[in-house]
Amino acid sequence: MILVIDVGTTGLRAALVHPDATVGAVEYRPFAPDTPFPGLVEFDAERMAELVLDAARSALRAAGDPTVTGVGITNQRASTIVWERATGRPIAPGLGWQDLRTVGECITAKVEHGIHVAPNQSATKIGWLLANAAAGRDPAELCFGTVDTWIAWTLSEGEVHVTDHSNAGVTGLYAVEAGTWHAGVCDALGVPTALLPAIVDTAGVVGLATAIPGAPPIAALVGDQQASLAGQGCIEPGMAKVTFGTGGMLDVCRGETQPPDGKRSPHGTFPIVAWSIAGRRTWGAEAIMLSAGSNVEWLREDLGLIATAEESHDVAASVETTDGVTYVPALLGLGTPQWDYGARGMLLGLTRGTERSHVVRAVLEGVAQRGADLVEAAEAETGLSIPALRVDGGMSRNPTFVQALADATGKRVEVAPIVEATTLGAGYLAGIATGVWPDLAATSAAWRPSAVAEPVRRLDRAAWGDAVSRTTSWIPELSALDF
Repeated sequence: MILVIDVGTTGLRAALVHPDATVGAVEYRPFAPDTPFPGLVEFDAERMAELVLDAARSALRAAGDPTVTGVGITNQRASTIVWERATGRPIAPGLGWQDLRTVGECITAKVEHGIHVAPNQSATKIGWLLANAAAGRDPAELCFGTVDTWIAWTLSEGEVHVTDHSNAGVTGLYAVEAGTWHAGVCDALGVPTALLPAIVDTAGVVGLATAIPGAPPIAALVGDQQASLAGQGCIEPGMAKVTFGTGGMLDVCRGETQPPDGKRSPHGTFPIVAWSIAGRRTWGAEAIMLSAGSNVEWLREDLGLIATAEESHDVAASVETTDGVTYVPALLGLGTPQWDYGARGMLLGLTRGTERSHVVRAVLEGVAQRGADLVEAAEAETGLSIPALRVDGGMSRNPTFVQALADATGKRVEVAPIVEATTLGAGYLAGIATGVWPDLAATSAAWRPSAVAEPVRRLDRAAWGDAVSRTTSWIPELSALDF
């Protein structure tokens, strides 16, 4: 069996993936980042490492200390850590992918060097840490890593300093053509290549996890969204999944067709490396919704319209329609395709007859409509037709939402058998590297959705587009930002 370490934005887990594609012995540890000021997102990397080791050891004990074939690591992407090579101690708090302190540096990179990087990528975060915490130290004495790199270093007790193509590809420092670090971008942004990890295949043994019992091989490193893509069996061009967590991420497999560069497309999607196996990269495109499940949290925690997230299904299902109410989920702005950070959420069509159930249903349908926006953008960018959507994440357990997604997209929606398909995908990739499965075709054949929704009515996409247009440029200064 495979031990998987799955580090998310607000918590981490260790679990065992079995040869029959089931997941057991799950050990979860909350690990929320700190926000000392608005726009700043930090975390204690040493504490993260402690929790990872505790969760991994506990999962193995719970399963009776079995023999583990390999370890797979999957993670929140682009979060940035810099540590001392000799001691393994971070020089400062890690900077979360949501951290926005380097907005100015991103604008400067675009204006002065023509380099397009966003503050949620690692590139400018590294420069900030070096400028503010390294005190002029020799870069050769330091290591940079995203979370996958840090966890591999932790598990190997400092013997392994690597990242994979799926994680390197979203740092802002990756050369698409060569599959290496981009020397020109690194030089322009003041990032010494001496502190960067080696880029390795997503699936492949890179060292031993000597910090846990049995010292199993570390056999896969993969970004969370790419792990979810593999975990839901989306391995052929046109196959796509959407993860509906706090935000929403649609990823579609493009096969081995390489994009021209790593820039955001005119349709608001981003090229990604889905995974690399035996030196061959599989590509994908990613579309992003900035707020998904956070809208349900807003209903519960701020408006008090529901007591639990699960209740949103019951309340919304008590009415057949929203009775003309439309909700645009732009609490943090709009991602794909608009990329308008100054857009804001909006409720339209309210009347004296509007009830709680109409508002709750409108919120679920609004997130589903945004899901359809992502699908349309991904199809337009890739030229591929997405035949069906596979979904995971917390909102995938809401039947009313899943049906609304089918109605908004006009596509069959298949719900993943486990909420976090990232764990399963990382297990598959590590299992391929260690001989548990022969290839991704074998793991894809194990796909068994827990529920399926077919379209039964068509939500009004034209009216939706009009509603979205009313939310844009609400805060002009933020809307002017373009990375």
